[in-house]
Amino acid sequence: MKIYIGCDHGGLDLKNIIVKYLQEKGNEIVDVGTYTYDSCDYPIYAKKVAKAVANNECDKGIVICSTGIGVSIVANKVKGVRCALVTDVTTARLTREHNDTNVLALGQKNVSYDRAKEIVDIWLETPFSNGERHVRRVNMIEEE
Repeated sequence: MKIYIGCDHGGLDLKNIIVKYLQEKGNEIVDVGTYTYDSCDYPIYAKKVAKAVANNECDKGIVICSTGIGVSIVANKVKGVRCALVTDVTTARLTREHNDTNVLALGQKNVSYDRAKEIVDIWLETPFSNGERHVRRVNMIEEE
C-alpha cells in the first residue's frame, strides 16, 4: 500500500516510528516532512498529504501533530478527503467501516506509540462496509 505521511515538529517522533513500522510491513511510504524539531506550520504538511490523497497519488494518508486536531482540520478542507482524528482502535475501525476515511489523524500527545501502531493497523486493514446507509452518508459528505 502506498501511504503519504506528514507531521509538524510536535508529531515528529510518532511519525518516525509509524514510518519505520509501516515500511517494515512492506508498505511504500512517502514522508513529506517535517524532518526536524524546529518549529514549523502544520498546515504545510497536512495539505501535502491531503492533496496527494485527493489526487489519487496514494492509497491513504496519515497526518500527525501534538493533538491531531490542527492537521485533521486542514486535511478535511481538501475536497475528497475524509479525515478522522482517532485515539482508540474502536474508532479506527468504525471510521473506516462507516465513513470510508482516507486520511488518519493522530496526536503524539494523545496516544502511546504502541496504541498508535494498533490504530494504524486497524485503520489500514478495515474495509468500508459499503452498506446502503453508509454509502448514502459518504455521498452526502462529498456533496457541495
